[in-house]
Amino acid sequence: MTTTIDYYDKNATEYSESTIGVDFSATQERFLRYIPSHAKILDFGCGSGRDAKYFLDKGYDVDAIDGSKEFCRLASVYTGITVKQMLFQELASVNEYDGIWACASILHLQKDDLILVLHKMATALKNTGVIYASFKYGTFFGERQGRYFTDFNEERLTEILALVPELQYREFWISSDVRPDRSDEKWLNVILSRKA
Repeated sequence: MTTTIDYYDKNATEYSESTIGVDFSATQERFLRYIPSHAKILDFGCGSGRDAKYFLDKGYDVDAIDGSKEFCRLASVYTGITVKQMLFQELASVNEYDGIWACASILHLQKDDLILVLHKMATALKNTGVIYASFKYGTFFGERQGRYFTDFNEERLTEILALVPELQYREFWISSDVRPDRSDEKWLNVILSRKA
């Protein structure tokens, strides 16, 4: 994870510029359908702050975190809220969030850490809370261009979720990357909810 954070610290400005203007509203609105108006959302690995700002502008109460010091600095300026520097494994909230948004973020965790973090995310949710997460589609895991990735297909994700019994599927779908030069890349998107 340290290597991945170092990568983002070094490339935060360039990465932010390439993602901040991307229209991601179709997926954001799909997530928000599960969440009451003005509810509390955690942007879990917020990067540029694009999604946190979208939710703030819609009237939601948003907390945002990222492991990269540079992303926290840039996203704080962009969103107008203080973005907390924190590792995913440090999440300690209990029954606090109506929604957790993990867009292209927890995919940087190795399998054992990912299972641990999913447990922590479930604990951080309110009883009716939901999680959105996205992963590169496939079966690769390891370092790719300076960052660690755990890719998922439907079968592999089902195997992981069997180890986190407090969460259940609401829906999943496959999408193309929304960045103009990446349309051939596929993503696995999933919405999970805490079991009653």
